[in-house]
This record gives sequence, C-alpha cells and structure tokens, in this order.
Amino acid sequence: MSAFEDKLKGNWNEIKGKVKQEYAELTEDDLTYQEGQEDELLGRIQKKTGKGKEEVKSFIDSL
Repeated sequence: MSAFEDKLKGNWNEIKGKVKQEYAELTEDDLTYQEGQEDELLGRIQKKTGKGKEEVKSFIDSL
C-alpha cells in the first residue's frame, strides 16, 4: 500500500474538506472514497478539475 493510499484510508474525512475548498467544482459524490478504489477517486477528481493525476496526488499528499 502506498503512502497516498494510507493517507486516504486514515484521514479521508479531514482531507475531503480541504480538497473541496481547493476544487470547489467537486461534489460529495465525486469525493466518495471506498478502500481499494483510489484510482477511481483520482479519476473523478481529474475529470472534474482538468488536473493531472500526479498534480492531484501531490496536492493531497501535501495536506
């Protein structure tokens, strides 16, 4: 399991609020996280924001 996955699993409720502040266009449905579905979550964020996968991961890792 990567550090990114660990971070999502452990702190997603806290992180989710900060992600919504940064990317206001995201909805609650876009930010639904289920363990093991990190790539799907990243894909939804990428699609809505137009940001690259690494950019989204770096932002979340920085929180």
